[in-house]
Amino acid sequence: MSGESSRWTSSWRKTSAVGRITFRHQFAYKTDFLLRCFFLLFILYVFIQLWSAAYDGNYTKEIAGFTLKHMIWYLVFTEALTLAAPPLCSRIEEEVKNGDVAIRLIRPQSYVAYHFSVYFSEALLRFFVHLLVGSSIAWTFVGAPTFGFGWFGLLALSAGALTITFLLLMLVGLCAFWVEETSGLYFVLQKLQFTIGGMLLPIDLMPEWLQRICAWLPFQAALYFPARMAVHYDPTLLAQQLGIQVAWIIGLGFAVAWLYRRGVTKLHANGG
Repeated sequence: MSGESSRWTSSWRKTSAVGRITFRHQFAYKTDFLLRCFFLLFILYVFIQLWSAAYDGNYTKEIAGFTLKHMIWYLVFTEALTLAAPPLCSRIEEEVKNGDVAIRLIRPQSYVAYHFSVYFSEALLRFFVHLLVGSSIAWTFVGAPTFGFGWFGLLALSAGALTITFLLLMLVGLCAFWVEETSGLYFVLQKLQFTIGGMLLPIDLMPEWLQRICAWLPFQAALYFPARMAVHYDPTLLAQQLGIQVAWIIGLGFAVAWLYRRGVTKLHANGG
């Protein structure tokens, strides 16, 4: 029992150390941050113009329970979560192509745990920076975010949302162990997140038959849940959505573990 406990403690220390180093490493790339923030401001400005036209500039009009202010802040939250995800698939693909994966696999740390610690450290910093930048333009055009406990709902569901996004990206990234090139699969995953994940518009605005399909897929738990909870806080729904996120994390976690075990036996590393 003590040996098992010591093994888990050692694994946690390695994971947290990698996470801390990655977090500090991010501050060295200020230009990259500035470019992403500029892109976020541009995208949100376009969305504000489009939705203002759809609402005829009426701040009291509701579409599927969303006022113009709700809609713009909803988009701020989905964009902050989407842009928070680091390019995990391309990193794994590059490791396989140049042979670095062979070095990663013999290190005394789980390959998946290593990438999770790097991913989560980067994603957390990016999420809060993008949330701050996105809030500045939304506040300017539609007013202050008076969502009360909605902020608690956003933060409570965002950790699970980022974890589910990591597991989905890891499933695609691990396919590089077989095919090396995963950009096509990543393209499909990204577009599914944009549409039926609720990034471009709330799932409430979609046809009822499509909403029923979305309810059986993990994409809404990664974007729609936290953003909608922020603008429409509901404690009962929050508990239900947290439970759905945990179920998806367990299910996708088993899928990642299974794919990783199969992939390692098929892997042909390149490089010297």
